[in-house]
Amino acid sequence: MKRSILVRLVAGIVVLVAMGGTWLSAGVVDLGWLKYFSGAVFVATALLGLWDTWIWRWPLVQRIPGVPPNLRGTWEGILTSFWVDPATGKSPDPKTVYLVIRQTASLVSAKLLTNESRSSSSLGSVTTIDHSSELIYMYINRPDARVEHRSRMHHGSTALDVTSKPARRLRGRYWTDRDSKGELDFTRRKGRLADDFEAAVEVFKGA
Repeated sequence: MKRSILVRLVAGIVVLVAMGGTWLSAGVVDLGWLKYFSGAVFVATALLGLWDTWIWRWPLVQRIPGVPPNLRGTWEGILTSFWVDPATGKSPDPKTVYLVIRQTASLVSAKLLTNESRSSSSLGSVTTIDHSSELIYMYINRPDARVEHRSRMHHGSTALDVTSKPARRLRGRYWTDRDSKGELDFTRRKGRLADDFEAAVEVFKGA
């Protein structure tokens, strides 16, 4: 549901409850205060927008139970593939990869960048159960043209456990529709959001 529709729905319910309350207590419905309705909707929409994009990330607010952990930024980590090359009988060497997370209080998206491909999430969520948080998302992987002969486009899913709040580590596994799987371990994060693999390398260069 769009944010503006949600605000109007909540405001409408408040109006109906207030009208019912004044009618039950005074026997009449006082509609004079409705002239402030549009202004109240505007203020509520603005506050909700500030919360969704900014306030929820404040360190003090992050301590409030129920507020999703802030994962926003570019993460550097290691991808370990369990796929076995039938020609050699060996798995690929672990490689450095980057995970770019764009996040609001209500939405999250993830993009995994490697030196050969990029994976963009189609569905994503951050869930917290018993003080343990997890980032889960489905994705589509698009390889570079130069490696398409051995790495075709595919779909997959990823589940990463979140360590600490504020988040200090993301670690978990991925699965693909090519019957391959592996592990991901991210331990370094920068606030800057990288657009591609080369930009992500520059974010951490010299750090």
